[in-house]
Formats: sequence, C-alpha cells, structure tokens
Amino acid sequence: MSHEVEIGRGKRGRRAYTLDDIALVPARRTRDPEDVNVGWQIDAYHVDIPLMAAPMDSVMSPQTAIAFGRLGGIGVLDLDGLWTRYEDPTPILDRIAHLGQEESIATLQRLYSEPIKPSLMTARLKQLREAGVVVAGKLSPQRVQKYWRAVVDAGVDLFIIRGSTVSAEHVSSRREPLNLKRFIYELDVPVIVGGVCTDTAALHLMRTGAAGVLVGFGGGAAHSTRRSLGVHAPMATAIADVAAARRDYMDESGGRYVHVIADGSVGRSGDLSRAIACGADAVMLGAAIARAEEAPGRGWHWGSEATHPDMPRGQRVYVGTTGTLEQILYGPSTRADGSLNFVGALKRTMASTGYSEVKDLQRAQVVVSPYSAS
Repeated sequence: MSHEVEIGRGKRGRRAYTLDDIALVPARRTRDPEDVNVGWQIDAYHVDIPLMAAPMDSVMSPQTAIAFGRLGGIGVLDLDGLWTRYEDPTPILDRIAHLGQEESIATLQRLYSEPIKPSLMTARLKQLREAGVVVAGKLSPQRVQKYWRAVVDAGVDLFIIRGSTVSAEHVSSRREPLNLKRFIYELDVPVIVGGVCTDTAALHLMRTGAAGVLVGFGGGAAHSTRRSLGVHAPMATAIADVAAARRDYMDESGGRYVHVIADGSVGRSGDLSRAIACGADAVMLGAAIARAEEAPGRGWHWGSEATHPDMPRGQRVYVGTTGTLEQILYGPSTRADGSLNFVGALKRTMASTGYSEVKDLQRAQVVVSPYSAS
C-alpha cells in the first residue's frame, strides 16, 4: 500500500522518490567485476550494454549514433530534428552553440520551423544501416501518422515514439488521434513508446503491443516541465511503478515481457545502477552523452521541448565536455563525479551486490537515503 501524506486538509499526496533518494545495499556475496554480463536483448537485437542514446540533436547525429552503436549501445536518431530538416545542419549546430541565453529559445523555435523532409529521413537511416549498427529512429507522437511510412520503408530496426507524455488513449477534438494499438499491431517492426510515469498509463501502453516503454516525464537536464507546467514524476518511484505494471501485464498476457527503459534523470553513473535496481531493463542517456567530445551540441544540451512553437518546456543548458564517447561509456575515468565510465561503474555495482546479470540487479536491496550534495 502506498503511503500518503497530508498536504493540507483538502489534499493528500503520495510520497515519491528521485534516484538520488535511494541507494543500493552491498550483498553478502560479491564477485569479480569482470565476471558480470551487461548485455541486453530487446526483440531480435542483442547489444553489449543496456544503454540507448537519447534522440536529441545535442546528443545524436548520424555519426555519433554509429559510434555509439559500435561501442555496444543503441543510438537513436531524432527524425523530427535538424538532421531531417537540413541537408547539412553543421552550421546550424555551430550557431546554436554560440547563442546568447536570452535569444536561445526564440532562435531554436525559428530553426526548427524548417519543414521535415522524408528524403532526409531515408538518407540518415540508410547511413546507420550501412554502418552495421542497430537502426533506431524516433518520431514524436503527433508526427507518427504523417511520417511513419518513410521511416519503415527506410528499414528501421526499432521505431521509437517519444514525447513528454504519451498515452494509449489520447483525446483530440481537432484531429483523429493515433490509435497506438492498431498502429503497433499493423507495423512489422518493434516499437518503443513513452514517456510514461504511472502504472496505469504504462499498462495501457503495454497492451498496445509495444516492445518497450520509456519511463520519464520532464526529468531531464534540458526540461523545465516542472516549472512551466507544474508536472513532474520523481524517477525512482516512476520506474518502480512501471516495473510493477510490467509484472501485472506478464500475468495478464500469459508471459509477454515488455522492456522498461528509464528515460531522464540519469546524468551520472550511479543513477544507471539505481534505475536498474528500481526495475529498469535499460537506460536512455541524454545529458551524459551530450558531454562527449563528439556530441553535436558542443557542450550544450537541449530537447524538442525547447523548440515548441507555442509553449517551450525546455531550455538549452550548458553541460560541458568531460571526455570522449568511449571514455564516458568505458573509461578510464579521471573524475570522481560519475560522468565517465558508466559501464565500468555498472559492473562494479553488480559485483558489489553479487549479481552476474543486469536483469538480476532489479532484485537488489535498496534503502531510502535522501542525499544532499552539501
């Protein structure tokens, strides 16, 4: 039973926890970090590490998606982003990196008003396929009906439908909403859909036939959803709730397993282990990869929320540069702040808690331990 607290006489609320609020407990049995397996399989695709790179223009270009794939993860290209609007967005990315703070959102809105070109979707995804990596592309829910055919025809392996919040029962008086269940059923490629942050909403998405569900709402470094809309979902609680929905759906469906992917609030290597301990199968990294030397954002980070023409719910933030993409994933680390060697940290956590498979880390004992950086 969830514990509610009284906010005032007329309102009660459930206590929820961020990833910073919890910690894993070392186990009685430990093992050597080199003896653990951090591989991940989703649908027919097996990769070396349970990491996806977020479909954000500050994080993924075709080149960084290929590099991320060759390092063992899955790089997801933003198919509503600059790479499908401009033949060569390199000068645009340079311009964004040098914007003043006051003009950044207005300029982003203007740059992202350039129409999307399906021919560029095909060309970008072809680049990934020719490189031999898992081909993953993202569309926002409102653009799926218009562009899905171009994405599928280009030969995508994983189709990601990603928005701030995605429901299986979106209601619109202006246009026919996307029927996710029918869409996913008729599609011949696995679909990962989200964000979602409650067990009820997650269960509805799982019933559409999705291969994976993205957990998160406005939790990333480049989001300001909590300030602008007053909506926020602390990540540890959200992941645990959605993992519980997966268990319920497995019982309901006779054993069909839907992957839970934490998307947001995983900026440091310790967050990765905590997200998995709460029930995630994998994690989508945004700001952590935006800090790579190869990242297209040049140390700046922003999401599609910052480019919304009417109600921006994000901002361009400076995250800096900490090392190469390979150092961020595999080290060696020259810092003690958790910004480098994510995979090494995950292996060491698994070794400390006694688990040899990532999936088993979901059973790790955790404690609520509110953290203060001060």
